[in-house]
This record gives sequence, C-alpha cells and structure tokens, in this order.
Amino acid sequence: MESFGPNPSSGHDGIVVPPPVQGDGRLADNIVHFARVLRKAGLKPGPGAVIDAIEAVDAIGIGSRIEFHAALSAIFVKRHEDQPVFDEAFSIFWRSRDLVAKMIALMSPVAAIGERQKPKAGGARVSDALFADRKSEPKPREEPDVEVDARLTVSGQEVFRRLDFGQMTASELKEARNAIERLAMPLDLVQTRRYRSSTKGRLIDPRASMRQSLRTGGDLMLPKFRERRQQPPPLVILADISGSMSQYTRIFLHFLHVLTERRRRVHTFLFGTRLTNVTRQLRHRDPDEAIAQCTDAVADWSGGTRIGETLRLFNRHWGRRVLGQGAVVLLITDGLERDEVDVLSRETDRLHRSCRRLVWLNPLLRFAGFEARARGVRAMLPHVDELRSVHNLEALSDLVQSLSGAPDRDCDPRRYLGSERSLT
Repeated sequence: MESFGPNPSSGHDGIVVPPPVQGDGRLADNIVHFARVLRKAGLKPGPGAVIDAIEAVDAIGIGSRIEFHAALSAIFVKRHEDQPVFDEAFSIFWRSRDLVAKMIALMSPVAAIGERQKPKAGGARVSDALFADRKSEPKPREEPDVEVDARLTVSGQEVFRRLDFGQMTASELKEARNAIERLAMPLDLVQTRRYRSSTKGRLIDPRASMRQSLRTGGDLMLPKFRERRQQPPPLVILADISGSMSQYTRIFLHFLHVLTERRRRVHTFLFGTRLTNVTRQLRHRDPDEAIAQCTDAVADWSGGTRIGETLRLFNRHWGRRVLGQGAVVLLITDGLERDEVDVLSRETDRLHRSCRRLVWLNPLLRFAGFEARARGVRAMLPHVDELRSVHNLEALSDLVQSLSGAPDRDCDPRRYLGSERSLT
C-alpha cells in the first residue's frame, strides 16, 4: 500500500508502533507519526486510538482522500474544538501528489490567482509540531559572541514586562501571549446561600444528623456540620474595540480567552458603536479560532465609540442576567466619549450600583503625566472603584493579584479628581 506522508522518526512518546497494515508499504508507520504530530499540536491520541485508526483504514481501504480523512477524523477527533487543528494537520502532513501539476497550472498565462487566504486556526501550532526538530537545529555562528556585564542593569525579563503592548514587535507579542497563558488566574471566592457538608463547621446540619442516626436505628445521634459554599463570583468584561484602542485589542482578547478557559461564569462584551456579546466565541479551546470568531462576530471593529449608549444597552438588556451574585465588572476603555457625557455618567453610576466591584482599565495611564481632563473621563471617575493601567504584562499581573484580594488604595480614582481643570 502506498505511503501518503513522510517517513516517521523513531521516538519514545508512549505511542506503540504496530506492524504495517498490508504488503510492504509504510502507511501504518506514517499514521503513527501523524498521531505524534497531533499530540504535539494539542490533541490526545493514545496508543489505542492509533491501532483503531490503522484497523479502520485497513477495513475501508483508501478509495479517496475524503474517505481517508473521514476515517482518521472519526478516530482522532474527540472534541468539536479540535476539528480545525486536525484539518490543518491533515492537509499539511498528507500532502497531495499533484503538486507539480498545480505549479504548472499556476504558471500558465490563463491561470487565475486567487486572493491571499488568511491563516487558519491552529496553523501555527501544527507547523511548530511538524517542524520543531528543524527549528531546534543549531545554526552556524558567523559573528563572535559578545559578553556583556549586566550585574548592575535591569534584567531583560523585567524590561519586557514593562514594555508597552503598542510598541512590541510581532515576535514580542507572541512571547507576551505565552506569558499571559502562564499567569495565575484570580482566586477570589464569595460565600453563597447554599451549604455543603463540613467536618470543621460550626453550624449543625439537622438533616444529615438525622440520616446518620437512622443507620443505628435512632440509638446513636452524632451531630453533622455544614458551612456555606464558596465559589468565584461572575466576571463581566466590557472591552472597547474602537480605533483608539486598536493596538491593544487583540492582546486583550488573548487575556480574556485565558480567563474564559480557566474560570467559570465569565461574560465578555465588545463595543464600539454597538454592543456585541462574544462569550460563546471565546469559549472555543483554540485561541486562534476563538479570536477569529470574535472578529467575524463584530461589525464595528476599529471604528468609532459610543460608551454611554453602549452602557445603556448593557444595563437594559444584560444587567440582570449577568450581574448577580456579587459580580465583578472590568471596563476596558480610554474614556474618550464623543456623545453627551450626561448619559455616560448616569449609565456608569447604574452599572456601579448593579455590581459588587467596578474596575476601570485605561491604557492612557501609561503616560506619567496623565490627568483627568477629558469630559468622558471625568464623568466616569466618580462611579468606579478602581482605575488601573492595562498596557503591559506588569499591569495585567497586578490586575490579577488585585482581583484575588482587596482593592488597591493606589488605584483610587478620586486622586485624579482633586485638580480642578476646565473640561475639554
């Protein structure tokens, strides 16, 4: 049987290499190697799945590429969110044999060249899984190494944590996304009205005590205790995606994706001139696919902003749904309102009264001489609990620590209202 892909390399990653399916071909070896690529890309095919895939291909034969794809997909894909990664890995690993014919057709004078396709979700992960060994090969150095005495200088990691997201290069943004995935998420817990059994509680549980006494016929009654349940409160994010926030929007979405993945009851809304609920899109396990779905769902990306009207719509249609049980609200915007500030002040006050804690994340605080001079900023400041910067990794780390504990006094918004200046 003919082999479709490259020959596998030997490895010891837990996948057993079975004998070939039929004849002298190496299709079974290539399926094993393909399973290893899927494991590096985030899927979890075990040895049993590899054997099932080989037996499935042996049973149906290889009539067409579509049937072969369907057979492997039915075995290796266990979750719906893993399907895009599998499709991308299959298209790269099991390459078609008519590549030369395609190149000849492309060089023909009548060939129509289509538009450039945007990268597919999971493509970067699949590429890293396939060519990780090639990237790790050492390259010959042409220049001698230069040793620098850095004992009295700030470490590179500290400088990177303080670097503005808007000034990062593509490689630095990729490293920043990896650092965000390693952040420890907030562990704030609030007591609920429901109870759970406890061995060290102070409240006696009458029902549990009675049930325990029935085991001895009522002769012996030992007290059982209970305590209130604790769970993280709902976390609601209102993120500005207008043109003035465009350089921070995508890195914020990566942070919100990590929050949604590791914490329950996270609700995310994006707004510019209209309000869009992207909570369902951010629940996708693959970060690239989640952000791509958010981009498709939003119609006013990098446009204008109407903060007051957006907050009015949220308070009217979504406030009672998501702001219960001591919810914490993160409002990510620069506060540059173009409409009348009376609506903005009134709706911000209503939002503040509906939640337990309102934290305003403003990237304008990256400037050392920031002053609350804009009309929109001054209208919102009296109604928020904290005003924080969110322009670098250090600010995000401080935000996570603040959500896990009490509000930080250094982020009191009232200190920006002390200076009386004319409104602009």
